Amino acid sequence: MARSNRKIIPESHQVLHQWKYEIAAEFGLAVGRNAGASGSADTEFAGELGMDGAASGYSSYWGHLTARENGSVGGEITKRLIAHAQRNLMN
Repeated sequence: MARSNRKIIPESHQVLHQWKYEIAAEFGLAVGRNAGASGSADTEFAGELGMDGAASGYSSYWGHLTARENGSVGGEITKRLIAHAQRNLMN
């Protein structure tokens, strides 16, 4: 059975993408361009925000991270989405 990855709110893609790199930087995970042993999460996050020529040659390679590290980023995104929804329900 085919699965659709259609976005209900297309504008959310950019916000989720940014959160992914913010959280990775908070967790000290090196992702993106020059990632790995020589990459630093702060440098990569700055690149993602466009402060380091992110448009040219920026790749979002996460393959050097463990499943646990990748999962922790996804889990934190989920926690933040739930907290955001709960705040909006209270208002």
